[in-house]
Amino acid sequence: MPYLDEAQVEIQTIEWLKELDYDYVYGPDIGPDMLIAEREDYAQVVLTERLHQALSRINPDATPEIIEEAVRKVTRPESPSLIENNRWFHRLLTDGVDVPFVEDGQERHFKVWLIDADEVSNNEFLAINQFTVIEHKNRRPDVIVFINGLPIVVIELKNPADEKATIKKAYNQLQTYKDDIPGLFAYNELLVISDGLSARAGTLSAGPDRFMAWRTIDGVSVAPTASVQLEVMINGLFDKQRLIDFLMNFVVFEDDGGQIVKKAAAYHQYHAVNKALDCTVTASRPDGDQRIGVIWHTQGSGKSLTMAFYAGKMIKRAEMENPTIVVITDRNDLDDQLFGTFCGCKDLLRQTPVQADSRTDLRQKLKVTSGGIVFTTIQKFLPERKGDHHPQLSDRRNIVVIADEAHRSQYDFIDGYARHMRDALPDASFIGFTGTPIERHDKSTQAVFGDHIDTYDIQRAVEDRATVRIYYESRLARIELNEQEKPTIDPEFEEITEAEEEENRRQRLRSK
Repeated sequence: MPYLDEAQVEIQTIEWLKELDYDYVYGPDIGPDMLIAEREDYAQVVLTERLHQALSRINPDATPEIIEEAVRKVTRPESPSLIENNRWFHRLLTDGVDVPFVEDGQERHFKVWLIDADEVSNNEFLAINQFTVIEHKNRRPDVIVFINGLPIVVIELKNPADEKATIKKAYNQLQTYKDDIPGLFAYNELLVISDGLSARAGTLSAGPDRFMAWRTIDGVSVAPTASVQLEVMINGLFDKQRLIDFLMNFVVFEDDGGQIVKKAAAYHQYHAVNKALDCTVTASRPDGDQRIGVIWHTQGSGKSLTMAFYAGKMIKRAEMENPTIVVITDRNDLDDQLFGTFCGCKDLLRQTPVQADSRTDLRQKLKVTSGGIVFTTIQKFLPERKGDHHPQLSDRRNIVVIADEAHRSQYDFIDGYARHMRDALPDASFIGFTGTPIERHDKSTQAVFGDHIDTYDIQRAVEDRATVRIYYESRLARIELNEQEKPTIDPEFEEITEAEEEENRRQRLRSK
């Protein structure tokens, strides 16, 4: 693609969107002072007539009055806080708009959906460039993607030929827009910045380091780092079906110490979750082997959030029939950390996770007939007495066990805890997540969880700036010991390394 200036990058971006069957309108043509005006004034950011038509199409059983009230609700954010309004809108987008009405003298509620997630062709995708918005100041973003009249994505572009017009400048421009025209960003789900070559996507609250590249179109092959990243992102993320899926299932708001943080999945998280869900449905069928597989995503690349996205979307899968999810770690501190991540994603999960504080409590929590997200450490699956079998807690097939750091020896079937889990939940399906590579000779991990589903290694994470490279320098540390202390060292060393000796014993058993 021959890059000359920002205008040509803008034109090319629109062309790529049109190739994906997006409609296109030049912003000034629908301004409030034009013959075909679609806005009453320049402060209006929602194309209400398009929204009205879309809601009538998506919700055919709704009366005109109900549709009108839904449009009124959507176009009137109430909070003075931009991030609060954004969270409010995202809930409307994913959960629908509840509109009260009176029938036979009783108040009822009708759920109006803003997007048709099942029939993508029912939605209108529209790209508009040079869309002027006047609020605190007069601003004109480069390209806005509207879905059903709602300004969902803002794309800010910079001149690739200008050395000073960097991708960071595009980020800073969006921060200015947020202050000057906050009404537009109340509806924003995704921000894209690009200089025509590099391209990054992020959320309303993300810092510049959390804007990430989207390096795949099909989720199978990864584009080289030297490729035109904007083209890959448009074709990879803005495919209509994929974008709807992303908006509905891969955006989350977390409460972080009184501050609301909006997060969205990176490309490796998005595709790993969808692969894992297909494997989950297959493994949990009556003829399935209950081994979903293993996801290896290198440490620091958002593994905990990937697990939350996986759980959130699995809950919505009709084939899983309201599953019960059991999240297992092998240490209390990891259990608390992961539990905290999931609790911060309650909107995504549509329920509040619970944490088992004892073996008795765990058994009680797993006796539910459906639903629920239960956190526990693997040690709580130990039977009451050594040598006993764990009592069966449920024979349902729609129980999914998510194991964190699945490569560790505690999960093996030889003398680990996996046997006790299988005794307790004989028909559950198992998936493992790990942040470190699984050794080739590790047969137990495969026996419990199955084959690899997805891999995101350290090299790709560093290329994507998801993690930073670690440099190691080997040194010999010389220490001086008090002669009187030497007799106490050996016993203490043996006590500290006892677990390693146990691990070595298990390794020898596995290799036989």
